[in-house]
Amino acid sequence: MPIYAFECAACGHHFDRLQKIADPDPSACPQCGADAVKRQVTAPSFRLSGSGWYETDFKKGSDKKKNLTEGSSSSSSSSSSDSKPSTPAKSE
Repeated sequence: MPIYAFECAACGHHFDRLQKIADPDPSACPQCGADAVKRQVTAPSFRLSGSGWYETDFKKGSDKKKNLTEGSSSSSSSSSSDSKPSTPAKSE
């Protein structure tokens, strides 16, 4: 559930509320009781940036950083060549 910030236009009281998106906003100020509460527009406290989150994104600098999808394509091609039945050598 998201946390929303509210401000009372009558007394200037700021407060936060944890509520569902479908829940109605509070109408009365908890401090003065006036019906002048407005939801504030706030920025998120974290930012997602980059190409994505992978297991390798959080390894130490000395560890080899490799994209997990790159490793799976090379292993599938080598396993497909290993799965072919070998033909017995002809003896003369």
